[in-house]
Amino acid sequence: MSEKKPTVTPAGRPPATGQIVATGASASLSASLTLAGQGHNQLAAEQVRLLEAIQTAGSISGAARIIGVSYKTAWDRIDTMNNMAASALVERSAGGSQGGGTRLTPFAGQLIQGFRAMESEHQAYLQRLGQAVHSLEDVAGFMQLGTIKTSARNQYRGVVTSVEPGAVNAALTLAISDTQQIHVIVTEASRKEMQLEPGRVVVALVKSSSVMLSTSAQMMISARNRLQGRILRINPGAVNCEVAIDIGGSKTILAVITNDSVGTMGLTEGDEVCAFFKASSVILLAD
Repeated sequence: MSEKKPTVTPAGRPPATGQIVATGASASLSASLTLAGQGHNQLAAEQVRLLEAIQTAGSISGAARIIGVSYKTAWDRIDTMNNMAASALVERSAGGSQGGGTRLTPFAGQLIQGFRAMESEHQAYLQRLGQAVHSLEDVAGFMQLGTIKTSARNQYRGVVTSVEPGAVNAALTLAISDTQQIHVIVTEASRKEMQLEPGRVVVALVKSSSVMLSTSAQMMISARNRLQGRILRINPGAVNCEVAIDIGGSKTILAVITNDSVGTMGLTEGDEVCAFFKASSVILLAD
């Protein structure tokens, strides 16, 4: 996981990603708009294009064809957006291997409209800025958006609802939706440094390899996190399978288990399963 310096934007303008291109004595600015909110949740143009494609096609497979990505990639992006959004963006209905019907929520429609309006203003702002730029070095830092990249497949926007401080470790509970919560263990020093108190917005990361599956929610196991759900997709690989599970509240969790385990457990799409992971397996990010 690597971290870059955050963008500094004048007068609260939205940060932009892109390149600065010199043209003689003047500079032309080319950028794409990425909106970053509290808790690191971001909205980029490619995500908005996917939402618009879903609105047009009415299905995930159709939207994937419109924007030129695979069906799996489209689903991965939708799961990530839903997991990181305060409210559901996409609602789905069963319909076989190619996804059935899918529609946007009213919240997603408002988001698209707002993003496109801000994008228009952003482009006008870049044109004005480009006319005023004399030194490319002066704005090079401004044009670099600070982002955090992580290999963790499960990312959730959450709100701290309870904190139990301890001498060494602290136990936290996060609400990631109206119906689901995650238990987290962090060091007390980290809790204080990150100012983790009730109401704090954070991003919770859980590696898919840390998630265990069971067909019984009554399984005796020490893992504190138990999320009941229904299998949406099983993506087989040479050795392992990636299993996507709908845990309600528009949230999805991914687990990577062996092909042998899928066969032994007899897992198929639509099955009810329970996803387990330890509280110590959760990594938190905060502004």
